[in-house]
Amino acid sequence: MENNDLEPEFIEARVHPRGSLENLSQEEIAKLLDSGQGGLYPLFRKCALAVLNSGAATDNAKEIFDRYRDFEVRIMRQPWGIRLEMHHAPGAAFVDGQMIRGIKEHLFAVLRDVVFTSNEIMAAGRFDLNDSPSITNAVFHILRNAQLLECKARPNLVVCWGGHSIGAEEYKYSKRVGYELGLRGLDVCTGCGPGAMKGPMKGATIGHAKQRIEHGRYIGITEPGIIAAEPPNPIVNHLVIMPDIEKRLEAFVRFAHGIVVLPGGAGTLEEILYLLGILLDPANSAQPFPVVLTGPHASGGYFEHIRHFIRGTLGEAALARVNIIVDDPAEVARQMVRGIEAVREFRRQRKDSYNFNWLLSIRPQFQRPFEVTHESMRALALGRDQPTHELAANLRRAFSGIVTGNVKENGIHAIDRYGPYELAGDPGLMRLLDELLAAFVEQGRMKLPGSLYRPVYRLVA
Repeated sequence: MENNDLEPEFIEARVHPRGSLENLSQEEIAKLLDSGQGGLYPLFRKCALAVLNSGAATDNAKEIFDRYRDFEVRIMRQPWGIRLEMHHAPGAAFVDGQMIRGIKEHLFAVLRDVVFTSNEIMAAGRFDLNDSPSITNAVFHILRNAQLLECKARPNLVVCWGGHSIGAEEYKYSKRVGYELGLRGLDVCTGCGPGAMKGPMKGATIGHAKQRIEHGRYIGITEPGIIAAEPPNPIVNHLVIMPDIEKRLEAFVRFAHGIVVLPGGAGTLEEILYLLGILLDPANSAQPFPVVLTGPHASGGYFEHIRHFIRGTLGEAALARVNIIVDDPAEVARQMVRGIEAVREFRRQRKDSYNFNWLLSIRPQFQRPFEVTHESMRALALGRDQPTHELAANLRRAFSGIVTGNVKENGIHAIDRYGPYELAGDPGLMRLLDELLAAFVEQGRMKLPGSLYRPVYRLVA
């Protein structure tokens, strides 16, 4: 719980490293302090502010950055390393003038990943980010640098996807799912934000505590475009910042041993379509990959909308790759345990890594960043005259654009200036898309509860 009564709204602070990147070179410090073209300071400042603003009651990045427009963070050199000096920092990140330990760890995880991605992934020339295997190698190196691949245990990692703007009943259910996973010794990875990303972690901590599991992993994977709207929740004990949404999604599916999808909105559909597009690739037909969609009894209608949309767009083969379980958290966990055992045996026989799924085929259209603009959204191929996995890739991009317009700073500015994005395509697909998005709006799944939703898209024939 935030203790806003004891802390001022804004704080001046000095913070020493904890958990990550205690030492930086002079060149790295210079790049971080450079606010010009090619400098890292604007990116680091934005991500740092998001981390310090954890628990904010808004998912509008523009509101956060406007409120803390005077926030500054400076990297100061010391004989034994570095320290950060902050001006106009959010007071909720501190207790009695001291930064909360978990937030400090997240802050320096941001610094670690911003520096590593810039120096070793983007600038070093080691990775051709237009080449599919090279992109996968880059994802691997970012995860390894964050020390996420060091676990030597049997496969036990469940990725939980779901919305940040869910209601109280769905949030309680997500905790029950996490609890049942934790009781069975399974660790949890999410997008690290609030709502359905926090609930499973919170439940798993209780399940782990009852089983006397002392080193449970609660892993958060995010990216700079979304972090302000979905800052890391305080339970996350391993945080990694991927450079863009596509590498974030690849990290999820290569890192996971199974995936649970809880109720959500456009972002959750983006994740579902990304996953189904990969699983529908004939190269992955033999891959065991447990996927369960689940929610409380009251969310049954939501899942019927999802089922109807998947069947109408991607067909029965896509539905066959997922299992929908309503109001039974224990059965969700049991299915994950059985499915993960099949994953372990599959990788053991093929001598593939337990911690990173190298054998999964991910085509370039799922890896290359999609730049969301009004022009690129209008140009998306949303017709049936293409392979199913290609259609899934383009539908995924459409939902990615809607997420951008809903919560990302650049998307909010673009909508303010040019109006809603336009999506055009096959009339039948457009009707299915319209029905699904209208249901999301009616159910309040596009913004945090209590927020007024202004549509960022318009469907045209």
